[in-house]
Amino acid sequence: MIPPLALSLGEPAGIGPEIVARAWTASRDGGPVFVVVGDAVLLEAIGAPVAVVSEPAEATSVFRRAVPVIHLPTATAVTPGRPDAANAPCVADWIARAVDLAMDGRAAGVVTGPIAKAPLYAAGFPFPGHTEFIADLTGDLPYDGTRGPVMMLTARDLRVTLVTIHAPLSDVPELVTRDRVIRTARVTHEALRRDFGISHPRLALAGLNPHAGEGGSIGLEEIEVLRPAAAALRAEGIEITDPLPADTLFHEEARAGYDAAICLYHDQALIPVKTIDFWGGVNVTLGLPVVRTSPDHGTGFEIAGKGVARADSLIAATRLAAEMAARRRGLR
Repeated sequence: MIPPLALSLGEPAGIGPEIVARAWTASRDGGPVFVVVGDAVLLEAIGAPVAVVSEPAEATSVFRRAVPVIHLPTATAVTPGRPDAANAPCVADWIARAVDLAMDGRAAGVVTGPIAKAPLYAAGFPFPGHTEFIADLTGDLPYDGTRGPVMMLTARDLRVTLVTIHAPLSDVPELVTRDRVIRTARVTHEALRRDFGISHPRLALAGLNPHAGEGGSIGLEEIEVLRPAAAALRAEGIEITDPLPADTLFHEEARAGYDAAICLYHDQALIPVKTIDFWGGVNVTLGLPVVRTSPDHGTGFEIAGKGVARADSLIAATRLAAEMAARRRGLR
């Protein structure tokens, strides 16, 4: 057996409490077991049975009958759909506490509920998002491999990782450097072996320009940056293609030819993921000493409190985190 996962509740005014309750209902009999880090009152308010615990280990014995929660209350009352910056420090603390539990081995990994960045920024949160915050929290922990963070999105049989994430499209050509491509591919290759159990990963590299530059007639990035990066990676023993046209990279037959695609900007990666499985995609952070997954959607303020939020993505995120944690422990 592995320890329970630590699940941070996310933005309290969003759909986090609802999807956590639904994920528990889906997991209570067969697992994976998780302990929620957040305000127990928010779960009780939507009718979920709650058991307040002090340690993740206690979650196993109560999980079938109640949602185990390490109770850390919000600073002020919560109204669904109306985020309050006064609660932003609590949201950050829930994430940090979950990461701490994973770093000292009391939790098998971290699953993070969706957060709203605007109230966090208003409260002085200095990181672009979850990924960078968790990378900072784990920065002093030893890690055997190429250090991330690298963002991966998964949906059914598709895995994509990103060289750039939330960058304006006008900035992407300058940000797609040989070093960034090589680092992203190394982290992806190592994670596929360590966390996904793929002994000989096959990587596909997406081109930046239409038709992957058409031999230089529609841009030179493929010739000047991407092909040299792919050649350097192959010299290290990593199986990766030269840059391929992105418009033919994601159909079913193409997906069968690789284990992960290295994408160069946000929409190039997320459009195929959300087309293939809009409700069930999972966000994974690679290259860190702790396992971290998250649902691939936002806080859903417009539907918060209405009881209609779907938990497919969170359920998939908990299951993937448990599988990754088991592989890191040699149990799969």
